[in-house]
Amino acid sequence: MSATENEAAVDVATEEADEPNELTADQAYHLLQNERRRNVLRYLRDVDEPVEMRDVAEQVAAWENDTTVAALSSDERQRAYIPLYQSHLPKLDEEGVIDYDQSRGIVEPTPLVEVLNEYLEPSTATEVDDDDEDEHAGAWGRYYLGASGVGTTVLAGSVQGIAPFTALSSTGAGVVVLLMFWTLTLGQGLTGRRND
Repeated sequence: MSATENEAAVDVATEEADEPNELTADQAYHLLQNERRRNVLRYLRDVDEPVEMRDVAEQVAAWENDTTVAALSSDERQRAYIPLYQSHLPKLDEEGVIDYDQSRGIVEPTPLVEVLNEYLEPSTATEVDDDDEDEHAGAWGRYYLGASGVGTTVLAGSVQGIAPFTALSSTGAGVVVLLMFWTLTLGQGLTGRRND
């Protein structure tokens, strides 16, 4: 290999190393199926520099045991440390999510941590959509509540013989109430389909 070809090969390798790996949805879900790995990502979410594996393991153990790091027992620490050391951190390293130097006990997040965290915590665009959906459902709840009030008034007025409702029989009043709810249900169904 000539010197020029060698330099080109080094440049290509460097470019590939600088680009973050990509994960398929299947790979992401496989990595996220384990709670310990999810907790590692939770820990690394706001970390921009290498951290000690021991610190990661202690925090994961604290979350698993619903306690603080200071209150952990030696057994609780060990139950989290060993599987992280032997299995979970090497798996995350293998997929390019972290750089894990097992011999030095150092863990460094890669940009893929953010990618996986998107699976755990949907973006704010999704949250806004959920808020809009809640407001939409609240509006329909108010419509149904209003229809219930009108329906109760119509039925009570026709049964009691109150002036404007005396023209309606009980059956007629029932039909009016039924048509109100049928119309609301149809309107809600059509609006829901349009939003999907």
